[in-house]
Amino acid sequence: MVQKQEYLSKNQKIVLDHVEKANQPLKAYSILFNVQKKGLKAPLQVYRALDKLVEIGKIHKIESRNTFVACKNSNCVVSNATAFSICESCEKVTEINNSKLSKYLSNFEDNSGMKYSKYNLEFFGLCKKCKNK
Repeated sequence: MVQKQEYLSKNQKIVLDHVEKANQPLKAYSILFNVQKKGLKAPLQVYRALDKLVEIGKIHKIESRNTFVACKNSNCVVSNATAFSICESCEKVTEINNSKLSKYLSNFEDNSGMKYSKYNLEFFGLCKKCKNK
């Protein structure tokens, strides 16, 4: 398990700061466009920073949207076990922090006996605000 307090490079700090300040999931090229003034000029610089930040659990990738969000769960120390709720109307993304779900999934085996070492779950529906419209 990788510790979250790991040393961050200058590029990683710039990318993390931008993602943390965002109020919505961001695509890599949007991040690049917004951090160019701070010295990151090449897509590869952003992708390397994103990869490392995902690896250490500082940010998460929303696979279905190919976007990135800052980790909002202070207890989150693993990058290989994430779950999100995504509103189909406003596209609000919320990281799910549920101990019952985590415990169930950490012991989950499918019918063939495969035990999973990594998961990224995305649940889709309507958030409370959109449901009440």
